[in-house]
Amino acid sequence: MVKTSFISIISQDDKEEKEGSVEFQIVSFTNKIRRLTFHLKLHRKDYLSQRGLRKLLGKRQRLLSYLAKKNRVRYKELIGRLDIRESKIR
Repeated sequence: MVKTSFISIISQDDKEEKEGSVEFQIVSFTNKIRRLTFHLKLHRKDYLSQRGLRKLLGKRQRLLSYLAKKNRVRYKELIGRLDIRESKIR
């Protein structure tokens, strides 16, 4: 298995200070999601990983909608850096 580099937007110095922030959690979930999607390309019938991926997607979606409601500028900046689609806000 080839190890690929994942997004490291937040520097190591800021990592200890900002582990509880919404942006850090979204970046962490995005890294986990990308790792799981790569795993599922190799193992298509791994249904437990598929379930875990769906749960992570839901958690990230809830955090993104929270951030969009609280601070729209930070939300736009974050989805631009992570290269993910903008969510539909209800």
